[in-house]
Amino acid sequence: MSALAVLLGVAFVVGSLIYTQSLEAAMDEARAESRPDLSVEVRRDFSPSSDSARLDEALLRRLAALPEVAAARGAAEGRSFLVGSDGTLVGSLVDAAGVNYVPGEGGADPRYPFTTGRGPRGDGEIAVDAHSAERAGYRIGEHVRIVVNGTARDVRLVGVFDARDERLAADGTLTAFDTATAQRRFANAPGAYTSIGLTAARGTSETRLAQRAQALLPPGLEAVTRSHLDAEAVPGEEKLTMLLLSFAGVALFVSSFLIANTFTMLSAARAREHAILRAIGATRSYVTRLVLAEAVLVGVLASAAGYASGVGVAAVMNALFGATGDVPTPLRPFTAGPPLAALVVGVGVTALSAYIPARRAAAVPPVAALRAERPAAARASHRRAVAGLAVTGLGAALTLAAMDAEDLFLAAVPILLVGLIMVTPWLAERTARLLRSPLTRLAGVRGTLAVENARRNPRRTAATATALMIGLALVCVVTVIVSSLSRTAEREAESAMLTDLRIVPVDFAEIGDDAAGRVAALPGAAAVIPLVDASIRLTGDGFVSVVAVDPAAMARLALLDVRQGSLDGLARGIAVSERTAAAHGWSVGSRVTGAFARGDRKVDLPVVAVYSGPEALTPALISTVSLPEASGAVGRPSVGSILIKAEPGRTARLQQDIRRALANPALLVQNRDDVVKEAVRPFAPILAIMYALLSVTVLIGALGVINTMSMAVFERVREIGVLRAVGLDRRGVRAVLRLEAAVISLLGAVLGLVAGALVGAAVVAAHDGALLVMPWDRLALLFAATVAIGVLASTLPGRRAARIPVLRALRSDIE
Repeated sequence: MSALAVLLGVAFVVGSLIYTQSLEAAMDEARAESRPDLSVEVRRDFSPSSDSARLDEALLRRLAALPEVAAARGAAEGRSFLVGSDGTLVGSLVDAAGVNYVPGEGGADPRYPFTTGRGPRGDGEIAVDAHSAERAGYRIGEHVRIVVNGTARDVRLVGVFDARDERLAADGTLTAFDTATAQRRFANAPGAYTSIGLTAARGTSETRLAQRAQALLPPGLEAVTRSHLDAEAVPGEEKLTMLLLSFAGVALFVSSFLIANTFTMLSAARAREHAILRAIGATRSYVTRLVLAEAVLVGVLASAAGYASGVGVAAVMNALFGATGDVPTPLRPFTAGPPLAALVVGVGVTALSAYIPARRAAAVPPVAALRAERPAAARASHRRAVAGLAVTGLGAALTLAAMDAEDLFLAAVPILLVGLIMVTPWLAERTARLLRSPLTRLAGVRGTLAVENARRNPRRTAATATALMIGLALVCVVTVIVSSLSRTAEREAESAMLTDLRIVPVDFAEIGDDAAGRVAALPGAAAVIPLVDASIRLTGDGFVSVVAVDPAAMARLALLDVRQGSLDGLARGIAVSERTAAAHGWSVGSRVTGAFARGDRKVDLPVVAVYSGPEALTPALISTVSLPEASGAVGRPSVGSILIKAEPGRTARLQQDIRRALANPALLVQNRDDVVKEAVRPFAPILAIMYALLSVTVLIGALGVINTMSMAVFERVREIGVLRAVGLDRRGVRAVLRLEAAVISLLGAVLGLVAGALVGAAVVAAHDGALLVMPWDRLALLFAATVAIGVLASTLPGRRAARIPVLRALRSDIE
């Protein structure tokens, strides 16, 4: 059982390392091969001056003329979604990209070599990567549907290319347009680009080229080296590695209790053997080394098996989290890191866990070899119990204090768990004493025997219960947090639904400027209000977010409670929420001055109203006529959502008509029920993944119960024989072990439930606006499942005990 626990922990570590290292290597290769000619990229630096900076043909020619530049390429890239033949979006939305096809000599673009067809030549033609074309079910010459700038349109597929691109490696899609079309759609102006790529001349470093290019750039643009661009993409992979290794660390931590408990029980069973060794001259250090050598051997064997199992775990992770969709990341299991980690982790955890039991084994005096009976098990230490209660109290206090300072959770949770671990032996004795009377009434002498067996060695009972406690506590923390966040998202979605219907884009998509007009033309649409998100950079310092609306439509809906002033003047002013007014010291008549964050249009608007209203219409409102027009590479602020009020009795029909008219799978046309379902949809898979990762910890806890019950059978062979001789049948023997396992599991489940619920509630309370939800039904189910797992884990040891022949049991002498 110890070897199996170490095997599971090592397999988790090795699988995490193999998968994440393979993913990182695959992404590095894709990044290196995707733009082999790129040494430096010129892009916007996101400063206020970048709004008016231009990336155009003139700048491209100036950069290409530098002696350090071997080639320069203008890129016009942005979001472009490919709609499959089944009407759904293809691939990862965050990595769905549109690119410009730049034919060179011979009419080919070296970045996108064609397998079939040709490059796009006009607004109505595209080319796509081969994998996306296959997934979408399209062939050359067919009309396909794409979504660009929030609008769905049909175009003709004229080419399929093969490319190595990091976006394709992340399950994205590449849609190629001719350069003029890409410039209109992604750079918002003819002759403009979103970035310019430079290839360094022979003998020129990328750093030197970046410095020379930066000297030519106007304010608002920056020259970034290829190395810097590659480094920007790494943190996401590192976070995944840390997440998976954190779960693996928890599994190994729980394994340490099983290992320590096992060697403690083995040392107790071999007390006479160790005493004899001491009597014939063995030193304490020799006995310690003897026990540790056994632990190291177990660790080596478990590490070897864990490494082999870790390759399978990596394959499972690749299927669950694979970044390349139906094309798995090529796994690299034979690098130096995973085998070394398997050996260090497996042997290290086993040896450290067995160290204290080894010291205890070495402390057995030589005179113990003359004793006929085994030494009595150590009782729970009163001093340890007091210290444990103090540490537990400190951990609980820090957990409550962390609600106002989240960084304290990093110290509070470990302290709380350590305190519970210290106090568990004392609680084990008290729990067994408390359960003696009800179990005796319920199961008679079997209940009494079970309770006394659990009390016989409280440290062993505590170590077994602790493994279950940690597993259940973590599961409860995750359950409370995810349930609370899900309910919070549901509440926010309900409050954000201000009208009968709403149109919102899917993640990373946008709503086209023509969508609201097309919806308004449909029969049954009483009012249509596009909400345009914008931001004003205030004179002096700071920003204020604004929502641009049609004042006349807002007046018809009457969604706001105006506290001061009137919305009648919104066409020439700004309305602010009460909180915003208080934060900036504004009132009716105050003037808001500055400039729009996108573009250089100045803002000088009077405050015409102070209101309270739904969060979707805060912190400030302006009229759509006040928005800046699209200028150069800087576009008009985008439509965030569209509110639609239907005529009485026409909501369902209007919803269908809108979906049919827009025919855009990147836009969600939602009623109230749809909004709530969409808000909570992401949380179910998150909870499932967390449960899957934590299931290893719970499994190790179950192995601990099996181990404890098995050792109990081994130690009590004669005792079982006596019980059988005086009338206890095989069913009764199994019942005693089941009840003993139930007592242990009940202790671990109660502690895990309390600790997990406390920490989960504190984490939720630490986030402003989060609604605390205690899912008692699910927590009760997890509690019952933990107890059931512990009881079921005693089945095999119980059967083994029941099969021991009575006469052999009476003759046995395990001493």
